[in-house]
Amino acid sequence: MTNPAESLVALLDLERIEVDIFRGRSPQESLQRVFGGQVAGQALVAAGRTTDGDRPVHSLHAYFLRPGRPGVPIVYQVERVRDGRSFTTRRVTAVQQGRTIFNLTASFHKPEQGGFEHQLPPARQVPDPGSLPTVTDEIREHLGALPEQLERMARRQPFDIRYVDRLRWDPDEVEGAEPRSAVWMRAVGPLGDDPLVHTCALTYASDMTLLDAVRIPVEPLWGPRGFDMASLDHAMWFHRPFRADEWFLYDQESPIATGGRGLARGRIYDLEGRMLVSVVQEGLFRAL
Repeated sequence: MTNPAESLVALLDLERIEVDIFRGRSPQESLQRVFGGQVAGQALVAAGRTTDGDRPVHSLHAYFLRPGRPGVPIVYQVERVRDGRSFTTRRVTAVQQGRTIFNLTASFHKPEQGGFEHQLPPARQVPDPGSLPTVTDEIREHLGALPEQLERMARRQPFDIRYVDRLRWDPDEVEGAEPRSAVWMRAVGPLGDDPLVHTCALTYASDMTLLDAVRIPVEPLWGPRGFDMASLDHAMWFHRPFRADEWFLYDQESPIATGGRGLARGRIYDLEGRMLVSVVQEGLFRAL
């Protein structure tokens, strides 16, 4: 069986069908729509493949416009907006079956010395990832065994995810809970040495748990769900180099949810507490 990390690298390896046009696979999954992190990661690959490769991406801003269909290829059309002395800008449109489903603007910056550095420390001290159970182990402990569908998903999961706070299963457990969540994550296997692949893999992962923070005061993250949720937009700022196959802490919170939309933001740190990435996302929530 192919290692899920290898499958992720293959998923991010787009086919170039014209100078600035790429095609990405969309696996046939049991989900109702294509996972948003996949589309964002593939779009960023397309943008990066039209640059010289000497300027890491420093930010992206994206909108999810329509749900993508699993199993149907996605075409990424890249517009070369700017090639400056220090910054490069690309705009990417994702098209599936003739309809635009997603667009992204990414900016790349030539590394330079800024003269000073600072960052706020992590908001709280958390246990090391090695001391925490995997999310699948927590589910198995609660249910006795993984349901068949979850077992199949776990075998294909490209990231090891470990929640800092134990999973909540009952409505009584969410009463009074703050809209905050933190997880340790890393790819389940090596991702190679291409920095763009690591950036796009982390972009993929950034959409996996972020909206959990919005749901925490409302319902358990696992078990029967009362709300459907979908990503509306996504923004990221990349501060330092990193590897997505090494442990990173994803500290997430939701400052507000109102009008059927919830805002979530996250800060990503390495094991030494250095901030690597900042993320902001808004999601749509509707009662089932």
